[in-house]
Amino acid sequence: MKIREEYKVREMAGEHVVIMQGRLGVDMTKIISLNESALYLWNALAGKEFSVNDAARLLTERYEVDDATAARDAAAWVEKLRDCKLI
Repeated sequence: MKIREEYKVREMAGEHVVIMQGRLGVDMTKIISLNESALYLWNALAGKEFSVNDAARLLTERYEVDDATAARDAAAWVEKLRDCKLI
C-alpha cells in the first residue's frame, strides 16, 4: 500500500493536519489531525510502498514498545488511513 500523493501534511494552529493539495471548495468539516507517532509514520512512509509490518518496525525502533503493541498500533493506523481513503 502507499499513501496517496495528493495528500500532504501541514501545520495549522500548532496541529499537524492532512489536506488535499489543489482542491477548491474543500469540505473543511473533516480535518485529519495527526499525533506525534502518526506524523512520524506518515513522514517515514510517504512516497513508499509499505506494509503494516513496516509501520510496526518503525514504531519499535523509535518508541519503547513491544512487538505486539507496535503491531496493534500500526494496524490501527493503517485502518484509519484506509477509512479516510488516504491510502
